Amino acid sequence: MPMKIRDSLSEIQRKYGVHNTTLVHWMKMVDKYGVEGLKGTSHNKTYTKEMKLVAISDYLSGNYSQRDVIEKHGISSTSVLRKWMKDYNGHREIKGQPEGMSRSMTKGRKTTWQKRIEIVQDALANHRIIIKRR
Repeated sequence: MPMKIRDSLSEIQRKYGVHNTTLVHWMKMVDKYGVEGLKGTSHNKTYTKEMKLVAISDYLSGNYSQRDVIEKHGISSTSVLRKWMKDYNGHREIKGQPEGMSRSMTKGRKTTWQKRIEIVQDALANHRIIIKRR
């Protein structure tokens, strides 16, 4: 009986409908925090003005990619960092979000914790990429 050929990472992405950067991010979170790293939060994160400015500075230094900065500072996504960069480059004031204030997220796919675990386990069992450690 012939041996089953392992799925490529792109086949796993198509199988589950997950973008490649999302899948790699999830794999890094499992590598760093175990399956607990795949748990979503029940509320939107808040960030201080100082933390935003440090993250912006890290990215502008050229030493870090957007993905590196969000992982280093625990930022929820690259789109959050890009928004801060847009404000910074537009010479708008960078503000910290007051406690209790949050914005509703209206788009984006919600993936359960169990489904994320399943996807990452499949990817880890089948992928051929190496997750870089910093």
